[in-house]
Amino acid sequence: MSNTAGDPGHGHSPAAWTAVVIMLAAFTIGTLAYWFDVPWLVWASAGLVLVGALVGWGMSRAGYGVNGTKYTPKEH
Repeated sequence: MSNTAGDPGHGHSPAAWTAVVIMLAAFTIGTLAYWFDVPWLVWASAGLVLVGALVGWGMSRAGYGVNGTKYTPKEH
């Protein structure tokens, strides 16, 4: 067995989950927009991917990241 005392949590934090959900929605919208040939929506979804990354970074800086003050790790 491995020692998990120093395990950083692998992104199981509110900041990571929020960023991933936003970016997953953006990729889904972008894929459908590409399929239906709506170029402006493809580019808007690309912008939404960047927004998701910025939201995750901002939440991490606000303390909701893995090592943040507002995050309590859960035991598995």
